[in-house]
Amino acid sequence: MKWHTTTNLTPSEIHQIGLDQVKEIRAQIDQLIAQSGFKGGLSEFAKFLNTDARFKFSSADELLAYVRDIAKRADPQTAHLFGTLPRLPYGVRAVPDAIAPSQSEAYYEQGTPEAGRPGYVNINTYSLASRQKWDMEDLFLHEGVPGHHLQIALAQELPDRPAFRKNLGYTAFTEGWGLYAESLGEEMGFYADPYSKFGYLSGQMWRAVRLVLDTGIHSMGWTRDQALQYFRDNTGQPEQNVVSETDRYIVWPGQALGYKIGQLKFLELRRRAQAESRGQFDIRRFHDSLLDEGALPLTILEQRVNNRVAGTNRVAGEAARQGSAN
Repeated sequence: MKWHTTTNLTPSEIHQIGLDQVKEIRAQIDQLIAQSGFKGGLSEFAKFLNTDARFKFSSADELLAYVRDIAKRADPQTAHLFGTLPRLPYGVRAVPDAIAPSQSEAYYEQGTPEAGRPGYVNINTYSLASRQKWDMEDLFLHEGVPGHHLQIALAQELPDRPAFRKNLGYTAFTEGWGLYAESLGEEMGFYADPYSKFGYLSGQMWRAVRLVLDTGIHSMGWTRDQALQYFRDNTGQPEQNVVSETDRYIVWPGQALGYKIGQLKFLELRRRAQAESRGQFDIRRFHDSLLDEGALPLTILEQRVNNRVAGTNRVAGEAARQGSAN
């Protein structure tokens, strides 16, 4: 757990953070359902979203084309949020058939700048009926841009850094960044309808549930059936995801904790930088400062951001004093 979160949080502390996050996000989901005009609660709304034909894909090719369209809309928006963008291109392709049945919804496969091999967002087209249109925007933002591709490719392209610094990953940083990237969706023009917004909130709930399940299974004696039911009750995710994800937490202790713990730290650092910026907050500069040294333990990342904010404020204060003197 310490390795995957790069913190000193205890299992009980992370479990409670998870419970608090589940409660907070559930309130947002309930509000969204009510505002949509749907008559029913989360389970009924999730059943509607998972069974209605308007959210289904007729073929694997349609699913891939749908995600590629999201990519085309996301690419130009990143320039509004980042000063430095990677040179390495990326593509969208299907998860290989041989591993698709046991693979997650999607994953990023990093490229190689030295060889000119692009990165790829791999989309799982297996069990097509379980892949929903409302769940694709947040999924792509996490795996592609401004998520994994942007963060990992920028790290690979760092100048004057040894190879291990360019390729080293920390779960809480890398996956926390991917989840933070999902939260940038509204600023980028995504989640414009209640269904895709539910997809985003359901994804946030999914990662909050991980904090509860991972610590519950490996520290508090939860059974697989207990974990599966908690997942069903709170996320609205298709059953295929519920089963594959729960089994993933069972066989990979601690890894699932990095997502939400990392995202919460990125959000905390952004709020702090905005509050202390004295009206000079620059989102592009802030994001660049998070990524310009590659993946870092959260403790070191926080120190660097705090030092930069303090330095910026000191320079701004000195400039203001000089202006007053003049």
